[in-house]
Amino acid sequence: MKAIWEQFFDEKITKIFNEKKVVIDIGGGLRIIKEKNNRYDPSRAWIEPLLKNVEYKILDPVPDYNPDIVGDIHALPFMDNSTDAIICIAVLEHVENPLLAAQEMLRVLKPGGYLFVYVPFLYYYHAEIGYYKDFWRFTHDSVQYLFKDFSTVEVAPVRGAIETLIRLTPLGRSNFFLRSAGFFDRILGYAKTKQVSGYNIFVVK
Repeated sequence: MKAIWEQFFDEKITKIFNEKKVVIDIGGGLRIIKEKNNRYDPSRAWIEPLLKNVEYKILDPVPDYNPDIVGDIHALPFMDNSTDAIICIAVLEHVENPLLAAQEMLRVLKPGGYLFVYVPFLYYYHAEIGYYKDFWRFTHDSVQYLFKDFSTVEVAPVRGAIETLIRLTPLGRSNFFLRSAGFFDRILGYAKTKQVSGYNIFVVK
């Protein structure tokens, strides 16, 4: 059975692709097109059929991985109120000014536009030399502050405290240990703490 945060991801991504016509994936975090990413995630292949419903564009700050649009999240190359939906997965920790980036996404979204974001909290350092640095981590409070100007904000914590701890060790490479830790998080109540790996966030302008 999928964890609550995984169900949240599936539900919100499906909602975006079924209800919006233009989807901008900043950083290509969905990792669903091999030719336009530095990584491909086969576990998300279920999303690929949904692409036929929308105009799906990847935006990246460098041309190295063949994005559709080369642009800076601090100054998005779109008009005000022009974009149906934005996906921004594991990006904000790598930008110099995440507050400005959040305001830029707010600016370019249409009223009622959707934004899906993932940000890490208790997570290891993961810069990539020559591509991006690793500046920030985000608590529940900082998530609320980043998106305070949106009309609605839904937040799903990713992993509980025990699973987060396991994720930071070599045991975190094993799905068995991660799933076991997630089970103990649920039965011991640690799934409801704020000591988590990060947050899946769905907001509406």
